[in-house]
Amino acid sequence: MAILVNLMASTILLLGILISFFVSTDAQSVGVCYGEFGNSLPSQQYVVNLYTTNGITRMRIYAPNPATLGALGETDIELILDVPNGSLESLTDPNAATTWVRDNVLSYPDVNFRYIAVGNEVDPNNDNTRGFASFVLPAMNNVHNALRAVGLDEDIKVSTATYTGLLKKSYPPSEGVFDDNVLSFIKPIITFLAQNGSPMLANIYPYFAHVGPPMLPDLSFALFTKSTPAYSDQGRPYFNLFDAMYDAHYAAQSRLGGGNVEIVVSESGWPSAEGDVATTENAGTYYRNLISHVKSSSGTPARPGRSIETYLFAMFDENLKPGKETEKHFGVFLPDQRPKYQLSF
Repeated sequence: MAILVNLMASTILLLGILISFFVSTDAQSVGVCYGEFGNSLPSQQYVVNLYTTNGITRMRIYAPNPATLGALGETDIELILDVPNGSLESLTDPNAATTWVRDNVLSYPDVNFRYIAVGNEVDPNNDNTRGFASFVLPAMNNVHNALRAVGLDEDIKVSTATYTGLLKKSYPPSEGVFDDNVLSFIKPIITFLAQNGSPMLANIYPYFAHVGPPMLPDLSFALFTKSTPAYSDQGRPYFNLFDAMYDAHYAAQSRLGGGNVEIVVSESGWPSAEGDVATTENAGTYYRNLISHVKSSSGTPARPGRSIETYLFAMFDENLKPGKETEKHFGVFLPDQRPKYQLSF
């Protein structure tokens, strides 16, 4: 009997250790995107050190940068590496994709590559990115095949970063559907992801959904501070806009065969200046509540019981970032490396 009791106690202890390990591992679901459109940003080595000292274990970069990749080799930080939109056409050549993987992945054996994002927010309905649409899937296939040729296709998953702007309908979330004009673009991509066990990378911004057009009047719904549901959808109560946008994207891809394709939130953030609701207070509230929400096991109403791998946008304010002035104020750190908000990663 004593032996049985000791065995049971040892088993319970082992299970406790395993559960603790998986919970703690899964809880590390928050990364930060590292953009470099600034003229006063610290060196890449200092940036990587800043990630490490703040316990940020995942990073996304928007193009291969030898200085960043070299600095990452000294860490365990997991990386999303983008193929920039301007490089997509060249990677429709299988030989060029093999060379790209050799130069930017194989040359850095100590870097912990997690995903390759082949293109960012390519949209057949957008004049700025329409010309890249036909290159995305061939480039994805070629990069995947190059990784498979060296036995890395299971360790490094190939995807593309899309966004909720491709949806024709997002309310209620269960009726989320892609725009008719993007179906021929997105459906084969979803098929690729499902066949290869890759996630969908999706940039989800309640800020932009809130400011519109049309503007959504309930700021608390966007900032995770609403205490009562904004509405229910098929009996599921929605307390925040992030969940609604996530579930709408999931519903849309499920209609195209992507029901088993996980969604990784490859960008989400809130600006601190240059807008009516773009304030430091609102941004800090959003980032703190977003981190707490995605690291918990609450999931979303349509996908409960799981944490959500999410990447905050962005590490720094970027004073040279093109576009509206608001785009320059998404940083969670100032260029001098001081934190803009008190965040726990």
